Amino acid sequence: MLINRPRYYPFLIFILLSHFVYAQNAASGKITDAKTNKEISGVDIFINESNKAALTTTSGNFAVQSDSIIYKLKFLRKNYALETVDVTPENANNIFVKLSQEKVSNIEEVVIHNEKPKYKNKKENPAYAIMQKVWARKRNNGLDKFDTYTYKEYEKIQFDANNLDSAFMKRKIFNKLEFIFDYKDSTASGKIGLPVFLNEAVYENYGENRPSKKTKRLLVAQKTSGFQDNQIVTLTAKNLYRDINIYDNTLNYFDIGFPSPVGETGFSTYDYNLIDTVSVRGENAFKIRYQPKRTEVLAFQGYLYIDTDSYAVLGATLKSTQKINVNFINGISTELEYDNPDENTFLPRKFVTEIEMTPFSKKKTAKSIVAKRSVDYSEYKFNKPLEDQVFKRKEEEYSDSFTDKDDAYWLKARPDSLSKTEQGIYDMLDKLQQTPKFNRIVKLYETLGSGYYNVKKLGIDIGPIFSVYGKNEVEGDRIRLGARTYFTRNDPWRVQFYTAYGFKDQQVKYGAEARFMFNRVNRFTVGAGTRRDILQLGVQLTNDDGIMARTFASSTIFARGENASLSSLNQTNVFTSIEPWKNFQIRLDGTMQSIKSANPDGFSLMYYKDDALRKTTNDSHFTLSLIARPGAKFSQTGIDRYEHGTLAPTIVLKYTKGVEGLFGSDFNYNKLQFLFYKPFLIGSWGKLQVNFEAGKNFDTVPLALQNVIPGNQSYSLAQNTFAQLNYYEFVADTYTTLHLEHHFNGKILSFIPLIKKLKLREIAFIRGAYGTLSDASKAINVEGFKYSAPTDHIYYEYGFGIENIGFGNLRIFRVDFNWRGNYLDRPDISTFGIKAGFQVNF
Repeated sequence: MLINRPRYYPFLIFILLSHFVYAQNAASGKITDAKTNKEISGVDIFINESNKAALTTTSGNFAVQSDSIIYKLKFLRKNYALETVDVTPENANNIFVKLSQEKVSNIEEVVIHNEKPKYKNKKENPAYAIMQKVWARKRNNGLDKFDTYTYKEYEKIQFDANNLDSAFMKRKIFNKLEFIFDYKDSTASGKIGLPVFLNEAVYENYGENRPSKKTKRLLVAQKTSGFQDNQIVTLTAKNLYRDINIYDNTLNYFDIGFPSPVGETGFSTYDYNLIDTVSVRGENAFKIRYQPKRTEVLAFQGYLYIDTDSYAVLGATLKSTQKINVNFINGISTELEYDNPDENTFLPRKFVTEIEMTPFSKKKTAKSIVAKRSVDYSEYKFNKPLEDQVFKRKEEEYSDSFTDKDDAYWLKARPDSLSKTEQGIYDMLDKLQQTPKFNRIVKLYETLGSGYYNVKKLGIDIGPIFSVYGKNEVEGDRIRLGARTYFTRNDPWRVQFYTAYGFKDQQVKYGAEARFMFNRVNRFTVGAGTRRDILQLGVQLTNDDGIMARTFASSTIFARGENASLSSLNQTNVFTSIEPWKNFQIRLDGTMQSIKSANPDGFSLMYYKDDALRKTTNDSHFTLSLIARPGAKFSQTGIDRYEHGTLAPTIVLKYTKGVEGLFGSDFNYNKLQFLFYKPFLIGSWGKLQVNFEAGKNFDTVPLALQNVIPGNQSYSLAQNTFAQLNYYEFVADTYTTLHLEHHFNGKILSFIPLIKKLKLREIAFIRGAYGTLSDASKAINVEGFKYSAPTDHIYYEYGFGIENIGFGNLRIFRVDFNWRGNYLDRPDISTFGIKAGFQVNF
């Protein structure tokens, strides 16, 4: 199963928060003249970014409704300036609008063209000429031009409930929780708005471009409504958003690529229409409406505001189409504002992104969560000397109390004061945390998300719950139970263990490991562990040396053919690791192990040593690992961290040295391995995942220590394995493997009538492996004649998959169809296979 647990959190949190949800789809109020205060009739009212009036008033009072969330109203009457009002739950039923005949400098204005004009070609479109000049004068982030810079960043993330009604409030789940509705806002349609989460953060950003490149983003204050200790809610909130640059060709939302309307490839996706010339913060700007040529693709619609003199982007609105094909997402909208200090650069001013999420249904009336993130950038300072100490990580920055600030600090730090509704979130969540029923609900979803059940009084997590049951040829039915210490999210030490029992072999297995982190800054850590277990070796080339690492194949429930190639492993490991630089880890492992076949009758690991036949491989080795994750982002500062979703690469270089005679070890050997993995966004064509591995054994070793090209005889999806290879089919002293998997995000299937309504997404993949195996490596093994490397030709597999299978917003099932490309004359092979599993992501 392809379940990346941090990506699993949004699904769980949406279900949790959908118990407390709201939609603002109605608004009402009064319109008067700004000078006379007399009521005005005949006013056209536009909802959000619509270019068609939803209502023309017949009196001074008005009331409007919409099938979607109303977040903005525009009021226009002849001889009066356009007035724009942001709609919030607290003002939706009491909007007081004053229209003035004086010229105002708003980003909004009257819509002149209601119909999209038709042009013979894009060169006739005046918007095309404007966009050409935008591309020719493409601007870069102004921070890159200065020797040094600093600026302040204020971030606010709020979750609101959506589409609740009075009947929903009476459900049994709210017994003893009725007080939360004291914080609700009622709308004209009878729906209820309920805030459920608020997170505020202040960052200080430092940068140096010359003489060397350095950056630092320092979190100086954070305030969270009741969820400081809940890893799922807080991580989900932070993990929803990515930084974007409107000038890029592709915009990253949820690690899915959306074509940018300002990108040079925009005209292949969007139709553009010049609407008018307007005033934006005192600057004249072209207002250009854009919309996708095809609504089935992942794209936006909205407006661009382009400076008439410099052709810089002053602002932009991006709103998803109604047919957005993203799991758990019903809609996205973003508003961007930029300052342009000179003709070559821009500086971010304010970004506001709103995401509407539901776990199951895409209907407009479905109960959902509206997640809104606003970021204000301010206090830019340039070319002022910065001491080297500024960029160094400091111990106090990792203290649990480092970001604690009093109310007086927040009053000064906020660009705008909190609304009454936002202030109420803190009170409500504090009360909820004192309610046993609410804590039980949170505990359930936290258990599903982390895989562990926390016994807080004992400081112990029981689990992982997803590893309790397994099955294989040697053990038969297998039960595995485990636990770990867990007092807080930032524990500097962790002890964990497990025990397992096979009902067929009637043997008890176990594993235990302890780790301690001495320094939060460079994450200097030591650890030790031991295990005695039955494992499927040879399903991972660049493997994890940790004792608690678990291979899927030793507990596979369903598999093709019989899997008898299991090993009995008795292993002890000690390690130390450190991060001398951010996202760069150096790790040294010392391992002592003995390996033998867990099924001697069906799988032999016997080998010759000094003319003697041996069945157990005794090995002691040291492993030096260099692990780089440039661009990766993590939450929490304890020994275990949770990674945010990014497109960061993983680069690993490992050297292993076997030492003969050390603790009875049988072999001297040297091994070098390299791994590179990275996802790439390929414009509107989706995402390409690349995994490349290479390695070499420089000495002769038996099968138990050899490089095995990873096979997969289960019916489940398993990343970076070869679906049509049997276990141990290819063994190599020297190897290279390449996995290419491209996710088209429905780009192709969206052209097919009827099929496109299913919102399926297509995947294409190809995998290849090449290697060599020396005669000496074959000869050392008793059954060495069985083993060979893909030397004659590059072994390859290919196929396609269908993902996003499901209903509504719950589309987490994937099916792959795999073909074996060559080496078809081998016995007991499978030329075609189907793999299936769940992948919980957007």
